[in-house]
Amino acid sequence: MIQFFVLFALGFHTAVFAGQFLITPEEMKASNAAKPPFAAKAAAPKDAPLIELFAPKLTAKIISPTPIELKFQPMPPSMVKPDTFRVLYGAFELDITKRILSVAKVTESGVFIQEASLPKGKHKLMMMIEDTSGRRGMKAIEFEVQ
Repeated sequence: MIQFFVLFALGFHTAVFAGQFLITPEEMKASNAAKPPFAAKAAAPKDAPLIELFAPKLTAKIISPTPIELKFQPMPPSMVKPDTFRVLYGAFELDITKRILSVAKVTESGVFIQEASLPKGKHKLMMMIEDTSGRRGMKAIEFEVQ
């Protein structure tokens, strides 16, 4: 099975997008205060690529800055299409993909930004990636930065 490793970080101190932080404290607070949107639960298609989170460990205390490490696992013979990588933030599903791409590049071997510096508080990310067969894998994570 082909494995792609991805390290990406959302920068509060180190990565700036057009004069703005990738996730501002105001965006985080507004997202956390919002009621969850009504949405039907969607299941990924059979044999969609898997997205596994290796860091940070969600069972441990998370301190900023921290790396976020993902591993993509496509089902052969399909391969992951790096240009389909998307990241949505919080209850408003703010698309922060362009913000991440402004400081990193997704390649077949992955994405790397040194550190993820985020404001203290609760964060929700929805990550998506498609494979060459058109199947979309998704992974939602929630964590709190201390």
